[in-house]
This record gives sequence, structure tokens and C-alpha cells, in this order.
Amino acid sequence: MAIGALTPPQDENAANEALIEFSDNRLLIDLCGEYDRNLAVIEQQLGVQIVRRGNQLSVLGEPDAQTQAVDVLRSLYARLEAGRTVEPGDIDREFRMGGGDVETDTRDGNQLEMFKGGKVEIKTRKKLVEPRTDAQKAYVQSLFENELAFGIGPAGTGKTYLAVAVGVSMFIGGHVDRIILSRPAVEAGEKLGYLPGDMKDKVDPYMQPLYDALNDFLPGKQLAKLIEEKRIEIAPLAFMRGRTLANAFVVLDEAQNATSMQMKMFLTRLGEGSRMVITGDRTQIDLPRGVPSGLRDAERLLHTIPKISFNYFTSKDVVRHPLVAAIIEAYEAEAERAAIKKAASSA
Repeated sequence: MAIGALTPPQDENAANEALIEFSDNRLLIDLCGEYDRNLAVIEQQLGVQIVRRGNQLSVLGEPDAQTQAVDVLRSLYARLEAGRTVEPGDIDREFRMGGGDVETDTRDGNQLEMFKGGKVEIKTRKKLVEPRTDAQKAYVQSLFENELAFGIGPAGTGKTYLAVAVGVSMFIGGHVDRIILSRPAVEAGEKLGYLPGDMKDKVDPYMQPLYDALNDFLPGKQLAKLIEEKRIEIAPLAFMRGRTLANAFVVLDEAQNATSMQMKMFLTRLGEGSRMVITGDRTQIDLPRGVPSGLRDAERLLHTIPKISFNYFTSKDVVRHPLVAAIIEAYEAEAERAAIKKAASSA
């Protein structure tokens, strides 16, 4: 049998028990994880108990939670049958988005796989990248479909990571000749002073998150060679002035720290055969007081232009540590209380 089959309980006293049978014991071991850690995650998340009995898993709990646990286990087992792995992020994605069987859509040769149920998968040299929320899924699809896309939302929602993954995918597929990644070189609330070394040494600390993303998708030696050949460029926003970026996948990260003039300059660099992604978080603006954010202006001025997509994320899309979502929600609640208090005092 291909996917875990559900068998009825053995007696009427086991009505709250669901038994799932799996045909491949080796895949079942991978499904359970080392020391049954995958099962423990599902148990903790859904409030069920999962017991292994030979090539069967017994799920005990409330009916709704039990049904969801069975669906998650079946989807994860199907991943293993398809030759994929099961990591903590895959379990989290099943909770958020549900399962789906693979159904390839070549998208003119792009390294994108579509799934029944709306899941997508991006192929890179080192790993397969799958969106873990519905907002991430819509974002990835918009990156393939639009020449200019914005990703706006709090930290930890995968805006930059997914944009770089799509860029690497399109580069591998031959749809662009270069990848260009940029950020404003703005200090986050503290003065670092003058940094030693040449220009690269001075700007690299600001660009490190972009290097980190690339290292996840490309082998180290290949990445170093592509950077040396200028087929992958990582540079501060100020270095973009005067250039026309043709046949390139271009990402501007931390765009909330671009001024209005810088944003206009950057957007007008878009050349033939290129795609551009702008990512930012409106709650983390580090510009001097009184200097407007170019990201806010771009939202206001460009939202009615066809073929420019705006994709928004919330704390529910955070895929870092669960505490990150809780922290963001606490700050958002405080900001809302302050706004209400200010409105009441001015009334």
C-alpha cells in the first residue's frame, strides 16, 4: 500500500484510537524521527498521543485533533515515498498548510513545482525550498509571475530568503544571467564608526544576511566563483546609481531604510529581461527622524500599477522560533495601544 492506511479500532473501547498502517518499515522509522522526535512534535502541537505498534501508528486523542494528526502523518509519509526528507520545517508546514500530492508545472522551465492543494517547491543546487504558509506560497508564485514584486512584513517571515531562492532557481534555469542583491548600508540604531579594510571589508557586514541565504542554496566553491565572475553581485544600494540592470534577478532587501530618492533610483534601474523584488519591514525603519521611508512612498504611489504585486506578511507567517511571533505580536499590541491613547488625547 502506498500511503498509510487507516484501520478501524479493534474494540468499542478504542473508539478514540486511530490505527495507521505503513507498508515500508524503513520509511516509518524516518517518519518517526530520531528518538521519535517527529512524533513528539505532532503530539505536542495537537495534544494527542502516538504509539508505535510494529508497522502501525496508533493515534489517541480528541476526534478533531486525531484526524489532523492522521492527515499530517500521511502527508509526511507521502513525502518520504517521493524520496524527500522530513525536517522540523516540513512538519510545521503541514500544520499550517495541509498536505498535497506532487503535480509538476514547468512554468517555462523554471525550477518550480506545483502541488495539488496549492503547495510549491523551489529547486536550488543544495536544497528544495517549500513555502510554509499560504502568504509565502502566494509570494513565491508572484515572484515567478511578475517582473516587479514587493514583500512587506515583519522579521522572520521568509521575505528575503524566498526571494533569493527564486533568484537562484531562475539563474540555474537560464532565465537570467545574473543575480544582484542589494541593501541600504544603514546602521540599526547604533554608530559603528569607521570599519577597517578595503571597500568590500567595510560593506560586507551590512550584506551578511544575503551571503547567508546564498550559502543555503549554492555550494561554497561555486558561489565563490560566481561572485568572482560578477555573475552574482552583493552591493550597497548606493552602488546601483547610474546602472541599467538587464537580464538579472535583482533583490533590494531592508527597503524600509531606503530614502524616497534612493527607492526611485533603484526602481528605475530595471532593464529588459530582469525581475526585481523589494523586501522590507515598515516597523524597523532606521532612517534619521524626519526622513521618509522610500518603501512607504513606493506602496502609496505604485499600488495601482498593473503587473506590480504587493505581498503582505503578518506575525502568523513567522517561520523562525515560535517566540519570534509572540515577540512581534507583543510589540504590535503595544503600538496599537499607543495609537489609541494618542487619538483619545487629541480628541
